[in-house]
Amino acid sequence: MDSDNRTGVDLDAGFARAQFPPAENGIAFLENAGGTYVPRQVIDRVGHYMSRVQVQPAYGFPASIEATDLIADGVAIAAAFLNAEPDEVLVGPSTTVNVLVLAQAARPLLAPGDEIVVTNQDHEANSTPWRRLAQEGVTVREWAIDPATAELDLDDLRTLVGPRTRLVVMPHCSNVVGSFNDVATAAAIAHEAGALIAVDGVAYAPHRLPDVKALDVDFYYFSLYKTFGPHVGAAYVRRSVARRLAPQNHYFLTEPPKSLNPGGPSHEFTAALNGIADYFGVLDDHHFALPANGLRARMERLYALFAAHEDALGRRLLAGLAVLPGVRLIGRKAMDGKRAPTFAFTVDGRPSAEIAEALWDRGIAVGLGDFYARRCVEALGLDTVVRASLAHYNDEDDVDRFLDALRRAIA
Repeated sequence: MDSDNRTGVDLDAGFARAQFPPAENGIAFLENAGGTYVPRQVIDRVGHYMSRVQVQPAYGFPASIEATDLIADGVAIAAAFLNAEPDEVLVGPSTTVNVLVLAQAARPLLAPGDEIVVTNQDHEANSTPWRRLAQEGVTVREWAIDPATAELDLDDLRTLVGPRTRLVVMPHCSNVVGSFNDVATAAAIAHEAGALIAVDGVAYAPHRLPDVKALDVDFYYFSLYKTFGPHVGAAYVRRSVARRLAPQNHYFLTEPPKSLNPGGPSHEFTAALNGIADYFGVLDDHHFALPANGLRARMERLYALFAAHEDALGRRLLAGLAVLPGVRLIGRKAMDGKRAPTFAFTVDGRPSAEIAEALWDRGIAVGLGDFYARRCVEALGLDTVVRASLAHYNDEDDVDRFLDALRRAIA
């Protein structure tokens, strides 16, 4: 999906920013890929649940009924992000935990000699759990990035997939490289071989709306704390696949998604997902005169505003990086519709920690490390990188402050 904004409306970033209390702290927050700020609507929802209905759901007394409804509505919000039905989605502690559970649940689908394909571009949450299936006699084949471009090549995938392939695992977007991968084509390659496909959308969902139906994927997961919500993750499993997975919950809970969610969701945080919808409602009302036809439609037109705004900021940031001496940018050099506003870089001859510390000292919040994508970073011949990542509530001043601070750090 590109960032073509057909709404004829520009994002009022100042209005959006005003909904996020942490944005008033005076720093330029450019570590959104690690977790976005949370709007006051979500904060209020957490407070409401914990102060009014912090009770066991599924009973018949009023507070329990309200708790049950709020949790169910929260799951529906997570499903709307994916264009999925609520009974196809589970909300668990994090994407890391959700993938660990799904990988264990997938064991009955695999036999010794079967093959799975994994990448070295992924966050480790979408790598280690699947690679550990080698303990069951499964052969793990690695779909490696091009060390020059850091990209995944679909032609390489075609050579890796064969008659024994049972699963292809990949990211929709790398949290270091920032490129959008062609999941739909990868899914077609996997399915043609009779394999399933599992996709990590954590770095994609903050910037573009996934559509599991259009992508034709079997598993898809993302982190709601990186899409303006509390610290929980959501996972989609195709119904026909979910019925074939081994239950991971109590023995008497055999129907998905409950069977795939040991311990169940965080009640207060799942209920608080309704605050994301509240925030989108406030933002939509501010920008559009006519109401949208449902939550997903509202999200689609808001995300068009987000993408256009983020791409404009990204172009400004990339232009500034291009004139700074010694900066090595990971990934695409342009906001070409195939890149998230997530920019990992190094500076020749300078430790990344030194650059990050200089930025922190100047009030610029950036990330430092391998961001749990260690295989990717090492494949690029690096140890640690600095990462600047944007969200729709960032503005030109954030970018300019970052560039000025980086210029001073390099000088």
